[in-house]
Amino acid sequence: MKKDKLSKRLEKVSHFIKEGAIVADIGSDHAYLPVYLADTGKSPFVIAGDVNEGPLSSAQDQITKHNLKDKIKAKLGSGLSVLEGESVDTVVIAGMGGPLIASILDNDKEQLEGVNRLVLQPNVASDHVRKWLFDNGWNLVDEAILEEDDHVYEIAVAEKGNARQNYSSMLEKELWMGPFLLKNKNSAFEKKWKRELAQLEKIDKQLATAADRPGLKDKKQEIRLKIKWLKEELA
Repeated sequence: MKKDKLSKRLEKVSHFIKEGAIVADIGSDHAYLPVYLADTGKSPFVIAGDVNEGPLSSAQDQITKHNLKDKIKAKLGSGLSVLEGESVDTVVIAGMGGPLIASILDNDKEQLEGVNRLVLQPNVASDHVRKWLFDNGWNLVDEAILEEDDHVYEIAVAEKGNARQNYSSMLEKELWMGPFLLKNKNSAFEKKWKRELAQLEKIDKQLATAADRPGLKDKKQEIRLKIKWLKEELA
């Protein structure tokens, strides 16, 4: 597979996979990433895992088409269960919501025993991914944010180690917005958080006239704190 056949999003994901890594791509769909990694020689062996037979069949077709059966194994299974009996050092989970990625990681944590790098690309709610990494002893070592087809994507890269290492005293803010992304803002960062700011300000106005109920005061405080953070960072 030629480099230009990969989406901008997946090409950026591939950037965070080390040369020679043995990779498992969870929720591989059509196996575009595994085919690229094997075809370019970046990875000597890749597992393409998917929970559904349809996408797995498409993955097998791609693997056969590119004559890569000796370098890619397509496996049917839920989440990290496809790592059973395999030896990989890098796990990729891309193209899902942040809460789902966190759930997949949490459901089969024992399968991550020999894994030393996670490359995670949530479509939404990246803070759920960062929070899981932080709570489970994974050090966030890099991040990226990019725009493709009017959608903003984030990538989180983690290795085993001190989960606190790359966070400052503003932990809650950095878990939400990304410590590396806050230091290296780009147009995609600005676009994402300007949209979020507009949404939060709209909610804040609605809550201002809402009838009092349990938890409303805390909700208002949380939203106003986030609005404050966003105005600081987008100034």
